[in-house]
Amino acid sequence: MSSFNELINGNVPVLVDFYATWCGPCKMMGPILEQVATEVKEKAKIIKVDVDKNQQAAIAYQVRGVPTLILFKNGQQIWRQSGVVQANQLIQLINQNS
Repeated sequence: MSSFNELINGNVPVLVDFYATWCGPCKMMGPILEQVATEVKEKAKIIKVDVDKNQQAAIAYQVRGVPTLILFKNGQQIWRQSGVVQANQLIQLINQNS
């Protein structure tokens, strides 16, 4: 979990996708996040966290449903939303916070 904390404590925004392999909507987020990563490049990091393999992180951030997306900056949670989020909304969010 320390590397996760190191990642989210940087001054570059980090978008974390809490997902599960068995979750249909989570599979829909894959191509959306790839599109976002292509658009924002170095403005943000995007990481995926499998809630079944990383239950500590899911518990720590009170993830009750997947997918849950959380944007961190300087270790602070600055935005979160559950469910599928469209690429243009995520790109706008990252641009506002980078």
